[in-house]
Amino acid sequence: MFDTVHDAVRDTGADATMIYVPAAFAADAILEAADAGIRVIVCITEGIPVLDMLKVRAALAGSDARLVGPNCPGVITPGECKIGIMPGSIHQPGKVGIVSRSGTLTYEAVFQTTRAGLGQSTCVASAATRSRG
Repeated sequence: MFDTVHDAVRDTGADATMIYVPAAFAADAILEAADAGIRVIVCITEGIPVLDMLKVRAALAGSDARLVGPNCPGVITPGECKIGIMPGSIHQPGKVGIVSRSGTLTYEAVFQTTRAGLGQSTCVASAATRSRG
């Protein structure tokens, strides 16, 4: 456990994070991660107010941080790294990259490519966001 994201980055060298907090706190959590030097930020929180996300977008413009989400199940490179809530059991290492705005359709594409023996290189599921204003 760490008191701040800065402490975690300093002590572990972390460069990726998953944001899974209530919508009211998600924008601040994203900005704290970026400020601490986290380069890959995956936010699975849904219902973040639009104005909060506009502030996040402006703050991240020109930074090294890359935000996947919000309201997404995450990113996975089978056999190497999983950040989020995608079911790892349906993934298999391969050469097909999958990017989708729908978590459910991502799972279907993954299942079909696994079943066909193709596997996946990396899957990014960035569901369409329905933020509250």
